[in-house]
Amino acid sequence: MASVNLSSGMSRRAKILLAITLGVVVGAVLYLRVLAHHTFFESFGSEQEARTKLSQLALQPQGGPNQPVVLYFPDYNNGTLLGEARSLSWPKEDVDRSREILLGLIEGSHKGYASALPPSATIRALFLTSDGTAVIDFSSDVRNGLDPGIESEALAVYSLVDSLAANIPSVKKVRILVQGQEVETLDGHIDLSEAFEPNPDLIRKAD
Repeated sequence: MASVNLSSGMSRRAKILLAITLGVVVGAVLYLRVLAHHTFFESFGSEQEARTKLSQLALQPQGGPNQPVVLYFPDYNNGTLLGEARSLSWPKEDVDRSREILLGLIEGSHKGYASALPPSATIRALFLTSDGTAVIDFSSDVRNGLDPGIESEALAVYSLVDSLAANIPSVKKVRILVQGQEVETLDGHIDLSEAFEPNPDLIRKAD
């Protein structure tokens, strides 16, 4: 009888020890997951910024040689567009090339020029029609950080239009959507109900 009680006691102790061990392991795993989560997002500055970056990376086509291009950024002080040479990955399809151009504009200037698109802007969809119209569907974040005024809004729009048309000959016009919908304006000024043709007169000539 004594041996049975001893065995039963050891069994209970073993169960308690196992439960404690499992609790410690589960707690450690949860702690590491939380720590990794915070460390990852802090490296981007914020969780929203990290998710935006990951979304852009998911849309970015892989492969293809690098291609020299010129991206046009707004010069809000002088009412012109400033060209910046850049080397981008250059896929085979023009729709993927268009996405590379837009992602370069979202990344921003390497020379400190103003940006037409905020870093939080997300390309929800992009396609080219048979008549050469690039239709871009942005997230609502595309409206963030726009300089106020009709001229500034126009420069932001033509930064996209001229950058696409100058580097991709098949792009003749650009249509902008927000959250999958037609919108009247980005910031209350420029009519977005029609597609935009490039306006090379806005580009500042080299000094």
